[in-house]
Amino acid sequence: MAFSTTELTGWGAHLRSHAFFVSPETPTDVIARMDPRGTIARGLGRSYGDPAMNAGHQVVGLARLNRYLDFDPETALLTCEAGVSLAQIIRDFTPRGFFPMITPGTKFVTVGGCIANDVHGKAHHVDGCFNTCVESFTLLLADGKVVLASRTENSELFWGCFGGMGLLGIVLTVTLRLRRIETTYFRKRSIQAKNLEQMLAALEDSDKSFPYSVAYVDPFATGEKLGAGVLMVGDHAKLDELPATLRALRYSVSPDPKLSVPFELPEITLNPVTMRVVNVVSKLKLSSSAAFDHYENFFYPLDWIANWNRGYGRRGFTQYQFVIPFDNGLSRMREILTAIVTSGQLPFLNVLKRFGAEGQGHLSFPRDGYTFAIDFPVRSGTAALMRRLDRMVLDAGGRIYLGKDAYVDAETFRAMYPRCQEWLALKAKVDPNGVFTSDLGRRVGLVGATANALPARGAERVAPTNSLPLAVEP
Repeated sequence: MAFSTTELTGWGAHLRSHAFFVSPETPTDVIARMDPRGTIARGLGRSYGDPAMNAGHQVVGLARLNRYLDFDPETALLTCEAGVSLAQIIRDFTPRGFFPMITPGTKFVTVGGCIANDVHGKAHHVDGCFNTCVESFTLLLADGKVVLASRTENSELFWGCFGGMGLLGIVLTVTLRLRRIETTYFRKRSIQAKNLEQMLAALEDSDKSFPYSVAYVDPFATGEKLGAGVLMVGDHAKLDELPATLRALRYSVSPDPKLSVPFELPEITLNPVTMRVVNVVSKLKLSSSAAFDHYENFFYPLDWIANWNRGYGRRGFTQYQFVIPFDNGLSRMREILTAIVTSGQLPFLNVLKRFGAEGQGHLSFPRDGYTFAIDFPVRSGTAALMRRLDRMVLDAGGRIYLGKDAYVDAETFRAMYPRCQEWLALKAKVDPNGVFTSDLGRRVGLVGATANALPARGAERVAPTNSLPLAVEP
C-alpha cells in the first residue's frame, strides 16, 4: 500500500516539511495507529516553529479527540480528551461561570498542546504556567502502555511532559481545573511609558495591584525613547463592578472570527511603511481608556482575524521570545532591544512581561525575570539576527521559548536549560528507541538526529466511541 505525505508548517509558516499525517478519532485509535518508527502528536498547529513537524515520519493529529468526559461544578474539575481546545472550553463553560485557569495569547490551542509547551499567560507571577491547573493526564508511552501521570503518580513523567514538546509520549486525556468567574469582562487600565526604565518600573508596580499585566513596546523607538509603549493591566471584573449596560451581557462569548486572510499575501505588502502603520494602529487600540474590556480583546487581540499568519507571505515569520533574569535586567534588556531595533529587520507588534518563580517542569520556559516576544518576517539576515540574539540572551543568563523558536541550535539550547540532562535521562528511560521524535527534537538535540525516515505503517480505522476504553497502568 502506498502512503502519501502532507506538507506541514508551524504557525510561523517558515519551516516546512512533509510527514505521514494521520487523524485518529479516539484514544484507542491513536494507540492502534501509532508508528513505533517515529511519531509526534499535533494539536491545532499554533506552535510557531517545528515541534509538531516530523519530516519523513508520522504526525498524529489530535484535533478530533475533542470530547468532554466528566465535569464537577463543585470542584471545577474538567476531564476531557487532549484535542479539546481552550476556545471550545470557553464556548461551553463560560455561560456556566467558568473560564480556563491559564491561557496564552490565543484560544485556538488544545489542552494537550498547552501541556507540551507548558504555556503561560499574562499572570505568571500569580498563577504560574499551565501545569498549575492540571491535576493529571493519561499518557501513551513508546511501548504502547497508557499510564496516569500526576504530582503523586508517575510524577517524573508528569513534570517531564510540561515543556517536553510531546517527546515523552502522547497525552490522551487531561483533568484540569477551571477558574470561576462572575463575568467575561476585565477591569483594566492602560499606562503610557516614555522609555524602557519607565516601562520596567510600571511593570513592577502593577504586579502589586493587578494579577494580569502585559506591555506593548514600540518596535521602532530608539535612543532615549527605546522601550516606550503601553502597559495594560487588569483583573476579572465582578458583576457588581460592571455598568448596567454590560451586566446583561455578563457571560458574553465572542463568535468565531468573521474576517480571514484567504491566502498568503505578496511579500511586497510587508515594508517599513505598512509595518509602522500596523504598529501605530495597534498602539492606539491598546491605549483605550475604557474601564472595562471583554476577554476577547484583553487576552486574544489577534484571534478576531482567522489565518492572520498568512499576512506574512510564503516565507512566513518567526517570533523570538526570551526571558532574562531581573538582575541587571534593565541594562541587558536595553542591549537586546537596541540590537533588535537597529538590525534592519521589520519587527511587528511585541509584548513585554514579568515572570514569577521558576516552575518544576524540566524544560518549562518561564523563570523569574523579564520576558520579551517579537515577530519578524523571515528575510535575508533574519537567521543571523536570531543567532546574535541567542548569544546575548545566553550571556545574560536567560533562555528562549521552544514553543516559538525556529533557529536555536542544540549546544545553545542545552546551555540555556540547566535541567536538560535530567530530562534526557528520563527520555532514555521511557523511550530508549526514540519513538517520539520531531523536527524540533532533532534540531535541538532532544532526540537522535540519525533516525531512519520510514513510511508510516497502515492500520484499520477504529470505530469512534464516546467512552474511554483504555487500560491505564499505574
